[in-house]
Amino acid sequence: MTGLFITLEGPEGAGKSTNREYLAERLRAEGIEVLLTREPGGTPLAERIREVLLMPGDEVMSADTELLLVFAARAQHLAEVIRPALAKGAVVLCDRFTDSTYAYQGGGRGLSLERIATLETFVQGDLRPDLTLVFDLPVEVGLARASARGRLDRFELEGRVFFDAVRSAYLKRAEADPKHYRLVDAAQPLAQVQQSLDALLPQLLGLYRG
Repeated sequence: MTGLFITLEGPEGAGKSTNREYLAERLRAEGIEVLLTREPGGTPLAERIREVLLMPGDEVMSADTELLLVFAARAQHLAEVIRPALAKGAVVLCDRFTDSTYAYQGGGRGLSLERIATLETFVQGDLRPDLTLVFDLPVEVGLARASARGRLDRFELEGRVFFDAVRSAYLKRAEADPKHYRLVDAAQPLAQVQQSLDALLPQLLGLYRG
């Protein structure tokens, strides 16, 4: 694979989608082909799985069901979108990837990290992001932003304890592997967050151009 795989991670209300668009504009200005995608989702089938995962319902979804659905969507996404784009030499900017699984299903739901790692290897083989940007902000700030957007999805309806665990899981993963993670202070005004992304641009270009 000759492309570059960058994932944007973080809790609710962190501004990943907005900043993914900004980063894509900056990379395209350098003449680089960029693919924007997201998880769960990214293909018609994976988007239908996303609807099942996010839609609140009367039946309580077990944590194991949730985990398997996430990886089912990911397998389709990798086969149909991510791997072909990387093979063509594109930069793939993905809003969430497997770090979200470790944070939400591992940290939030309390599922075994070893079980998640087994599924990660089964579905992804040796494919891992080249760089992960973790947009971090206090839980209460993120939840307030999410609430302001309107109707909450099944995850956004979770309580403070759940999201404290999610944030902690993200920070632990970033701290354990500083080579592949960059923390972005998402509590700052948007202009300052994007200045932080501008500062990262030379590193991203260096990774892409080898």
